[in-house]
Amino acid sequence: MPGGHFAAHSTVTDTPVITTTGLTKIYRPARSRGREVTALDGVDLHVREGEVFGVVGQSGAGKSSLIRCVNLLERPTAGSVRVDGQDLTALAGRGRRAGKELRRARSSIGMVFQHFNLLSSRTVKDNVELPLEILGVSGQERARRALELLDLVGLADKAKVYPAQLSGGQKQRVGIARALAGDPKVLLSDEATSALDPETTRSILQLLRDLNQQLGLTVLLITHEMEVVKTICDSAALMEKGRIVESGTVGELLATPGSRLAQELFPVGGAPTGLDRTVVDVTFHGEAATQPVISQLSRTYNIDISILGAAMDTVGGRQIGRMRIELPGRYEDNVVPVGFLREQGLQVETVDEPHSELVKESAT
Repeated sequence: MPGGHFAAHSTVTDTPVITTTGLTKIYRPARSRGREVTALDGVDLHVREGEVFGVVGQSGAGKSSLIRCVNLLERPTAGSVRVDGQDLTALAGRGRRAGKELRRARSSIGMVFQHFNLLSSRTVKDNVELPLEILGVSGQERARRALELLDLVGLADKAKVYPAQLSGGQKQRVGIARALAGDPKVLLSDEATSALDPETTRSILQLLRDLNQQLGLTVLLITHEMEVVKTICDSAALMEKGRIVESGTVGELLATPGSRLAQELFPVGGAPTGLDRTVVDVTFHGEAATQPVISQLSRTYNIDISILGAAMDTVGGRQIGRMRIELPGRYEDNVVPVGFLREQGLQVETVDEPHSELVKESAT
């Protein structure tokens, strides 16, 4: 880890750093009569250099299997994994030489675990040094780098204490420092904040974003919390039953009619106040989010507009959100007002209340 490594230089590029193709993982019980479980079912994933990519889904969706296959902690049943230009699955042979090459390739991947996985008998500094010991780094160099990393995560004063003396957030910071010991290009986060309280979660997420920007790290994290995706992710994917059913940048998802991730990130609700009403969901992003579009619509067409629900937030420094509004009259009476909204660069979806579904009216 050369001096000056911590200068800020993160930029998202189109270069894929993590790519999985047809990734499949089938767990076969020890007893031959047991039922096979398909944890991953042909997963294609593309994570760009310098971005924070979140994989979200319910328990059992396959998220943990995916991240463990990315660094070959789990051996895929089929498919390939490429990280930083290397095909890790091709290195996962049984021979000694293949194993050595795989270990070398893994040194470019850091891993942060949900339950910290710190050694209680080692001091904080010694926990951070552990990967460097395995890599054969000299004692003096190990100590220097461990202290440098502890300073980076805000724990320079905790080097000589033991994990039992730390809070949960501090333990996770040690885990992050340890994951960075090998100077990785990729950081994998396996539900790193799910065991923490909300305030500590926010501080850890901010640390991950800072590291992404300062070190140029590509971060792949898995979570079941939409707030995590909203807080730090540039891109996201939704997993269900071992498959990725939706993925893209946050901006692309918000601009996609009927996007489930967009609906989960910015949920809105509200039923019509009476018969002969048109209910639409409007997605604001980019410059349109700062314009008084709804009041302009009301003045331009002299119509009363009811706001049934709204969810606004700042994502990546931009104000983004969704709003459910009600217009008087049936949809055919509101074609022109809806067209006005689209002309302002907004995504508009008509809510079909009798069937509780979105009638996908994409922007043009």
